[in-house]
Amino acid sequence: MSTVRDHMWMWGHEAGSHDTGYDIKRTSRMTPAEAAFYMDTPNMIMVRYLDKPAMPFDQHAISFRPLKEVHWSVVGAAGRNSQAELDHVLALSKRFPNITGIFMDDFFHNPGADGDQAVLPLEDIQALRNKLVVDGKQLKLGVTLYTHQLDMPIGPYLELCDWVSLWTWNSDDLKDLEANLSKCEELTPTSKKMLGLYLWDYGAKRPMPLDRMKMQAEMALRWLREGRIGAIIFLASCICDLELEPVEWSRAWIREVGDEQLD
Repeated sequence: MSTVRDHMWMWGHEAGSHDTGYDIKRTSRMTPAEAAFYMDTPNMIMVRYLDKPAMPFDQHAISFRPLKEVHWSVVGAAGRNSQAELDHVLALSKRFPNITGIFMDDFFHNPGADGDQAVLPLEDIQALRNKLVVDGKQLKLGVTLYTHQLDMPIGPYLELCDWVSLWTWNSDDLKDLEANLSKCEELTPTSKKMLGLYLWDYGAKRPMPLDRMKMQAEMALRWLREGRIGAIIFLASCICDLELEPVEWSRAWIREVGDEQLD
């Protein structure tokens, strides 16, 4: 048996990562580990944002030791990646038993973009899977998928991913969340699903309307109970100390539902 809280994840960025660019108008100083503690989310997806934090990542990994599971990006925000970063994260997973997966953020190009569908070619991801057994530990491979990418021919990539996290960039599109999850299930039937919940309306550069925050959280909880998704992600750690209404509501909601037992 597990609890609802066991399936909750914090999306971690370096402190202050969203201080500019999204019209948030306040300065955050909360670290990813502090955000996980504040929100009472026992798992972390740590993602580099504009090349921060710089390598090595050991100090962040130390702060994550109390967490149950950590997935670390090898493709960061805006699709940035390097062989050195991949090698470092794989080495880090040897030292820290709770690093159980690696993650590819902003991996797919948006519809209409010229060139390849993804940041890396399919053969690179196939080769990457061969590196995911580290000292006898099988690391999971996760990827970010936006709802506006659901009609792209990316099924062969998704088949290689253990986890697919689904995100609705514009909150106006949350009205289609049920239909979009069904599309995601059809597109990637073998992968486990994570549902990403934005705590700020990044697409519109405004506060997330509280009614939409409540709606997406309650839908996520229902789907978790039904087994349609395996995880709920809250984004992002770097706004959790700004006393935003959706953040504080989510924090109270996690306290309310977190101890519920799941089959």
